Amino acid sequence: MLSRATLPAPRRSEVVASRRPHVVVHVAVSLDGATTGFDPDVERFYELARVWREDVTLVGADTILAQEEALAAVPLPGPAADGPLLAVVDGRARVREWEALRDCGSWCGVLALRAGETPVDDGGSPARELITGTSRVDLAAVLGALAKREGAELVRVDSGGSLIGALLRDGLVDEVSLLVHPYLAGAAGERAWHGGAPLRALDLERIAAEPLDGGLTWLRYRVARV
Repeated sequence: MLSRATLPAPRRSEVVASRRPHVVVHVAVSLDGATTGFDPDVERFYELARVWREDVTLVGADTILAQEEALAAVPLPGPAADGPLLAVVDGRARVREWEALRDCGSWCGVLALRAGETPVDDGGSPARELITGTSRVDLAAVLGALAKREGAELVRVDSGGSLIGALLRDGLVDEVSLLVHPYLAGAAGERAWHGGAPLRALDLERIAAEPLDGGLTWLRYRVARV
């Protein structure tokens, strides 16, 4: 489990991935695989997410940017001492509300994930950042660093299709969790939970399939390793 009290301050340097944490993708989807175009049961989604008690919540910048306006209006009780670390893939330095993210009461701290060519912030810089890759964030190196430097054993991905698709294409996902809603939303392109780019076929082993109230179904699969 991640030691919250002794997180080392990362240096701005390249990181070589070694072992990595167990990576879980948890997504609310329609029957046709869309993540938008319907009203998800947010309360149930996060209730189920507590099953993993992740050490790190991994999020893409687009997901954070979509919430920044709402974030500005919520109470800010301060970091959650027993919460996970929030790691945000922000290769273009677009996220600004780092202090609000840290203090909103959901996470113990925040970490910006950036590349060597990420522009220098002109404001709103995070207190902590991790640099991997050159033009793009190296996700494999990020996961290796989270294991080695933060002691992370489990990462839960709470993000849109672009980040999830990149993790799947790089073979960095161990478990897929889909909270399926009883809607047809017309999924297409980037609205699909794994993004718009094609994926190679993956063998999945079912962990559980559980019907829930309100027509929801919770599906969990392990990604088979060949």
